[in-house]
Amino acid sequence: MPRRTVYYKPTKAAPKVSEVYVNPIKAMIEENPAFGYRTVAYLLGMNKNTVKRVFQLMNWQVRKRPVQNGIVERVIRTLKEQCVHRHRFETIQHASQVIADWILFYNTQRPHQALGMRTPAEQYQLAA
Repeated sequence: MPRRTVYYKPTKAAPKVSEVYVNPIKAMIEENPAFGYRTVAYLLGMNKNTVKRVFQLMNWQVRKRPVQNGIVERVIRTLKEQCVHRHRFETIQHASQVIADWILFYNTQRPHQALGMRTPAEQYQLAA
């Protein structure tokens, strides 16, 4: 075994973050926690790479949206297929009423496979 393997010591110091950058970024994300590094950089007039690095080092990264987005897109698709595309809306009020009625049906009468063929109202009433 070579000696340098045994005696090796890393020479790189842990990364440090300047308070000049941290304080305004922290204030911004405490006020608006959903902002990502690009939005924060734009609003503060800072370099986006600097802000991204601060986010990474301070572990302030906004989590990605994998499962939530898919669920929402699926509900919107069902709304379109089962409600919107089957009606001819005359006014905004008519559309609002038909969609509100469908959402009530969706939550109280329509069985869902993911809930064991129960309605959301039945499923979440048990949990309450």
